[in-house]
Amino acid sequence: MSSTRLILKDSYRENKLFKNRVRLAWLMMLIFFVLIIGRLFFLQVLEHTTYITKSENNRIKILPLPPKRGLIYDRNGVLLADNRVSHSLVLIPEKVNNIDDVLKALSQIITIEPHDIVRFKKQIQQNRRFKAITLRQRLTEDEVARFSVQRRRFPGVDIKSNFSRYYPLGAIGVHAIGYVGRINERELKIIEQSDYIGSNYIGKTGVEKYYEKELHGKTGFQHVETNVQGRVIRILERTPPLSGKNLYLNIDIYLQKYIEEIFVEQRAAVVVIEPNSGGVLALVSMPHYDPNLFVNGIDVKSYLALRDSPERPLINRAIRGQYPPGSTIKAIVGLAGLEYGIITPQSRTWCRGWYTLKGRKHRYRDWKRVGHGSMDLYSAIEQSCDVYFYDLAHELGIDRLHSFMKRFGFGKKTGIDILGEKSGLMPSRAWKRRARGKLWYPGETLITGIGQGFMLSTPLQLAVAAATLGNRGQFKQPRVVFAIDDANINEMSVVPPTQQTTITLKHNSYWDAAINGMKAVVHGRRGTARQVAKNSSYLFAGKTGTAQVIAIKQRERYNASKIAKKFHDHAWFIAFAPLNNPRIAISVIVENGGSGSHTAAPIAKDVMDYYLLPKKPKKISPVVITDH
Repeated sequence: MSSTRLILKDSYRENKLFKNRVRLAWLMMLIFFVLIIGRLFFLQVLEHTTYITKSENNRIKILPLPPKRGLIYDRNGVLLADNRVSHSLVLIPEKVNNIDDVLKALSQIITIEPHDIVRFKKQIQQNRRFKAITLRQRLTEDEVARFSVQRRRFPGVDIKSNFSRYYPLGAIGVHAIGYVGRINERELKIIEQSDYIGSNYIGKTGVEKYYEKELHGKTGFQHVETNVQGRVIRILERTPPLSGKNLYLNIDIYLQKYIEEIFVEQRAAVVVIEPNSGGVLALVSMPHYDPNLFVNGIDVKSYLALRDSPERPLINRAIRGQYPPGSTIKAIVGLAGLEYGIITPQSRTWCRGWYTLKGRKHRYRDWKRVGHGSMDLYSAIEQSCDVYFYDLAHELGIDRLHSFMKRFGFGKKTGIDILGEKSGLMPSRAWKRRARGKLWYPGETLITGIGQGFMLSTPLQLAVAAATLGNRGQFKQPRVVFAIDDANINEMSVVPPTQQTTITLKHNSYWDAAINGMKAVVHGRRGTARQVAKNSSYLFAGKTGTAQVIAIKQRERYNASKIAKKFHDHAWFIAFAPLNNPRIAISVIVENGGSGSHTAAPIAKDVMDYYLLPKKPKKISPVVITDH
């Protein structure tokens, strides 16, 4: 008999378990659904603005449109700084199968230097492959023509044209005009970068730098639609850039060129000012250099040659060169003596060829070893008697001498509209104690009275001093730029000087005494520069100066033939002309030029003749740039 097993099933329990599982599944689904709905609400409602902006940024891009830089003209309307079309060779990597082969083939028709290739390959790694990368800049017209003929051989390679700064006259006026160059890392930290999006250049020196804000213009923008790879599909909106403002200078480029041609192999500086306005007619520093070399980046070899040259062409001697002014300041020292009542125009001093302080044996020598005899102010300026001004400086004292010379701008910047100006040095007791930690000695006052010792001046300061003398005390701040022309609104505005002061003296006749002495320098029978005024068709006033480079021992005599050229004295001359209502004031320094009367004075007279007398302007041919 077989046994039968009865299996009893608990249907109720199984049914309850099944229902619980279903309820749990529904609960989980509900929770997940609530989370999804919550996330969608967060993204679509709460964060809608954020994500719609990101989405649009992926689709719409804003591309900068760099402005055209303002032009620079001289007072005659001659173009000094232009924007010319510059051609560059560009390559799109994704359209080129074998870049090395293409570069090799291109090198056979266009000059491509190794450093061009190194820079090009570095840019490929930093950009997307569909972006055009510059291989060569500043292609010549001949190179553009040769490539155009064979363009079909090079898919993905093209010529791109844009505007580049160009100085048609090359080196002429470079220290006044300045130049632009590529923006460096230091400049990136100080400029408003939003203003320079898409721009590669910025003013480096001269008015190009001082008036950078006006010249640069305003960047424009265009909104473009792009795909996910970043390619431009279409232009949606365009805001055109605003061109920079044009500058019109006080510089007379014909006069500038005439002066620069005088100094072929000399180190010199000349500043010419229009006294009634302060306008700078010429600002010359020689030797000079071609600013076009710097626009797209100067090569290392050329830059080192300029930087390390013993002639120092990069230095703007006109505003940064600091030299002892020598005897050029004697008329102003004479004014100080009159103003403080130390002398009258008739006061006389006996010159025996040397001067000593009471109780001292040291002799302060006159340039004329046998002496000048009895000197009043007129004859002392005319013959540049050192002994007269030794005695006058001693009576004035350094405190009063310092205070009066500062009124004429010595020891402080003139405020010219070019950056980098030096202030020179007008020494004082306080200065020596602060700078040297020593006391001031009476003998130092004596040599300061003839523009030697610690005193230093720039050619610009002496030109301004000459103009102030010609104006009988009216100081006009020197200005290189005359007017700014905003072509966008067709408006031209004159640049006014920010400083205009008048030096008042107790008696106006004091001006006559100083100016008549300077007139005698060139027109007097014994004037130190009387040779330059022979047969002059106009009267003018001037003052020679010779600045020592090395000290001469007490019992030695200066002999230029026995010392190296670099130790020769500097030659100075300042002047203004015509004598009444002057139209021109000038300062000339020739480094190691020797005597001011023999070297600097004739140059100044030639310059004044060129400007004041009738002439036909010479044609100035633009330079041709052939390098790349």
